[in-house]
Amino acid sequence: MRINKNKIVKGGLLTTLVALSASAGALEKPQTMEDMWKIIQAQQKQIDEMKAGMGAAPGKTATGNAQSPENKVADSNVQNLERKTDILSQEVEKLRTNLAIPEEKALKSAYGLGPAASKVYQVGKGLSIGGYGEANYQNIVSDKGDAKDNADFERLVMYIGYKFSDRILFNSEIEYEHGTTGEGSEEKGEVSVEFAALDFFIDPRVNARAGMMLLPMGFINLIHEPPFYFGNNRPVVERLIIPTTWREIGVGLFGAITPELTYTAYVMNGLNAEGFESNGIRDGRQGGSQALAENFGYVARMDYTPEALPGVTVGGSAYLGNSGQDLEYDGKKPNVFTQLYEAHVQWKYRGLEFRTLGSWGHINDAGTLSLAKGETIGSQNYGWYTEVGYDILPLLFKETQQYLAPWFRYEKYNTVASAPEGFAGVPQLNQQAFEVGLQYKPIPQVVIKADYRNFSAAEGSVPDDFNLGIGFVY
Repeated sequence: MRINKNKIVKGGLLTTLVALSASAGALEKPQTMEDMWKIIQAQQKQIDEMKAGMGAAPGKTATGNAQSPENKVADSNVQNLERKTDILSQEVEKLRTNLAIPEEKALKSAYGLGPAASKVYQVGKGLSIGGYGEANYQNIVSDKGDAKDNADFERLVMYIGYKFSDRILFNSEIEYEHGTTGEGSEEKGEVSVEFAALDFFIDPRVNARAGMMLLPMGFINLIHEPPFYFGNNRPVVERLIIPTTWREIGVGLFGAITPELTYTAYVMNGLNAEGFESNGIRDGRQGGSQALAENFGYVARMDYTPEALPGVTVGGSAYLGNSGQDLEYDGKKPNVFTQLYEAHVQWKYRGLEFRTLGSWGHINDAGTLSLAKGETIGSQNYGWYTEVGYDILPLLFKETQQYLAPWFRYEKYNTVASAPEGFAGVPQLNQQAFEVGLQYKPIPQVVIKADYRNFSAAEGSVPDDFNLGIGFVY
């Protein structure tokens, strides 16, 4: 059940105002803030009339002589009513301000989204603003090749939401990448709508969502705010195998079957196989930009958080859909049926954070695509990773609110795990990574990161790197 703080405050004000104005008997029970202001104005009028009556009453002198007992009581009543009316005026004005500029809320994830992206679910009504940003420096340590050291203000994001009522709200994420709008080149930077959707709350078990939506797959696609994942770079498995950040236009349902079991299910425009490469399906995302919708994709996710095991989450998701989009490849129009599955486990216990995720994908008609594009596109791909970190500061300083966690991650992935018949594999894409780092949060909203990544491939070399960065949410 969602508790609406503004409604509680408003209800208290209504009760007090009605009680105070009962003697006047001039107004009915208020229904809006405008009605409340009318009551306050009526109270002020009553005060003015009482003062005028006191001035005309016998025993009241202009020279400061003692008042009659009746006037003393009346004066006390006027002062008391003035004080209450002034307090109520201030509270109503504060309430009206909070509807437009909500007070700061604790960072808390809702409906699978990141804590900053979830702020709109905590306001009583009206506007919600949040966001995050991150910048990093990358030093190529070994196997450098053509790679260069670099610095990048990678993202600056604004979450803008509006709660129309307890039943309907809008939430959105607008992202500026690489510190500029790109001057016509996506690699230099761009402005994108990461998601923009309307939520319709019907019942805790069944709610609806429509618009541009993040696909509910893996950890990072939904929660990608920098203080809430390890490292300056998102896991490679959740970039190449699960192509984070992945969003499309669609409609679907979400809810909680029980307090421990949640689900999400969407129908969306499908991937575009024209963007499939040896490196995976990442460039097949259409991102709601004049997306082809000859084919649809279907995605569903379930998460189980057993009450008997606090901090544990077990879940999985699946994506199915044709990606051909009625386009021609080598004189054919293949369906390119695409499948992607993932399963994940997370455990948070005191200072410990543990995650593991595995994903497997299959692409039909990969041979036709490979022939048309002149490169091997895997008919199968897979990836998995596991990571663990531990906040050591409470061991040193029991009362500290700061956070310092060394962490380790291992990843294994191959975007061409199985080549289509007649095409050679690509052993350079069969890779693994060992990653270690340190994560420091002076406050929960700000993080400073340092990490080292060692890559290796079945054939050839991959540059290793050292990364420094900062991140924040608000």
